[in-house]
Amino acid sequence: MKNVLIAGLIVMALASSSHDFSLRAAQSTAIARTKYEIPFLSDKTYENPLYDIKYFKTTFISPTGKTNTVHGFWDGDLNWKVRFQPAETGNWTYSTACSDTANSGLHGRTGSFRCEATHSELDIYRRGQIAHPVGTYHLAHADGTPFFWTGCTAWNGALLSTDQEWDKYLSQRAETGYNVIQFVTTQWRGCEADINGQVAFTGSGRIDINPEFFRRLDKKIDDINAHGLVAAPVVLWALPFGQGRHLSPGYYLPQEEAILLARYIVARFGANHVVWVLGGDGRYVDEYEQRWKEIGRGVFGAGEHQGLVSQHPHGRSWIGSAYRDEAWLDVIGYQSSHGNNENVVNWINRGPPSQQWSRLSPRPIINMEPNYEEIFFKITARDVRNASYWSMLATPAAGITYGAYGIWPWLQEGNPIQNHGSPSVEGKEYTPWYDSIYFPGSLQVGYLAEFFRKLQWWHLRPSPELLNGQPGDKVFNHHISVAATSDKALIVAYLPVQSDIDLLNPFNEKYDAQWFDPVENKYIPAQASYPSGLVRLSSPKDQDMLLILRKLDR
Repeated sequence: MKNVLIAGLIVMALASSSHDFSLRAAQSTAIARTKYEIPFLSDKTYENPLYDIKYFKTTFISPTGKTNTVHGFWDGDLNWKVRFQPAETGNWTYSTACSDTANSGLHGRTGSFRCEATHSELDIYRRGQIAHPVGTYHLAHADGTPFFWTGCTAWNGALLSTDQEWDKYLSQRAETGYNVIQFVTTQWRGCEADINGQVAFTGSGRIDINPEFFRRLDKKIDDINAHGLVAAPVVLWALPFGQGRHLSPGYYLPQEEAILLARYIVARFGANHVVWVLGGDGRYVDEYEQRWKEIGRGVFGAGEHQGLVSQHPHGRSWIGSAYRDEAWLDVIGYQSSHGNNENVVNWINRGPPSQQWSRLSPRPIINMEPNYEEIFFKITARDVRNASYWSMLATPAAGITYGAYGIWPWLQEGNPIQNHGSPSVEGKEYTPWYDSIYFPGSLQVGYLAEFFRKLQWWHLRPSPELLNGQPGDKVFNHHISVAATSDKALIVAYLPVQSDIDLLNPFNEKYDAQWFDPVENKYIPAQASYPSGLVRLSSPKDQDMLLILRKLDR
């Protein structure tokens, strides 16, 4: 028996007469802490494995007797694989089941392996997979440590980057405070093929999987985790209107094919640290609602998958109420759209998320696509900060995603942006991805994440009732957001412009007060006054600022 150290854990094969591949599986390369891969060799060649094999799955039994069932996938020729995240140290056993019970290479195989603890200092390895603690509005690691989602939309990044480019991007995101990378896993309306001209599948009414395309993505996703980041793969881009909709598989594939493709992707990448984005940019209510509920149930309803599940709707679309009873949906994602006008600002601060969150069963609510920095050459770092902090405080705090117009298409100098117009407007050239990652707003979202991670942010709830007079009632983009813990021991307010702020203080509590400068990432002492029943402060700079109040012990 030979032990093999892989990033995050040690996997050791135990002798198994019934499975010839156990030792080879333990010796194979694995990047993420809990990614354990077992290869299988089919006894048969299938014309189209996606259709001919109804299921191929493996049940794992942990050292304490817990069972986990996950699906395997076809990897070309006679090769099949199962990937799994063992959650306990010690000796594991497993057994396979295949719909073709006569295929002795896939059906009835058994084996065992040993898993030991990680020595990595990266949180996703040390603290474990991302989970949603029952009854909460936030995400957490498996050990219970709250996880503040700080995402970046690199939709084309995994498809079009070289290995060197991807490493540069991931390193910079990790250093800046990001911990989630959102990207697309098939050809889609923004990218008709990967950097090598490969596509994920061909066909529509009946599709064929291209394993070569997905093998390249294996490394891209492994690299995300190796940098300590969580992968958020879009499984099916779904925009049902506009230019390029014929390249949105979540829209044009028949429902059965959409489910088959999604199941394949989930089986292939589920052993990585992932949060799934089932659909991208879709319409998931009204006309397409039943279709998407059935796709979600068909892919995730049996619970034989690894990783949490979210959705990414089109701009200013809210699915929370319609999907309140869909048990497979763990995270309510939304997209506030790319403007800074009154409609967009009011939708964030006064729209469905802010009005309906308290009437839904607790789930994290995250703006997964606020306005993109530099889009239309009108969205500035200040607009990014506005949308991000407003979104964070309009619902229970869970996290935020950043985007830049040059990052999502993986824009190189002078390149076109597929189905999104010219890379220049009125003689101005959009900034390539490798410079956009250093935009002020890009860095300042990192400051936002650092700011909240210093607080017990998971206890914050929107508290607009504490504000004595809302300036946003008169000027829409002067909206002050307020959040607080239930005992009001911690209050956070976002002031988008320099102004006074009065907070109701019926019990005449005294607070330690600080200002936070979201541009310079600096704290400034604050001096509160206490008129009868109020706490009053004046912001010190001609820009947006954060106010932090901590109740003093009497």
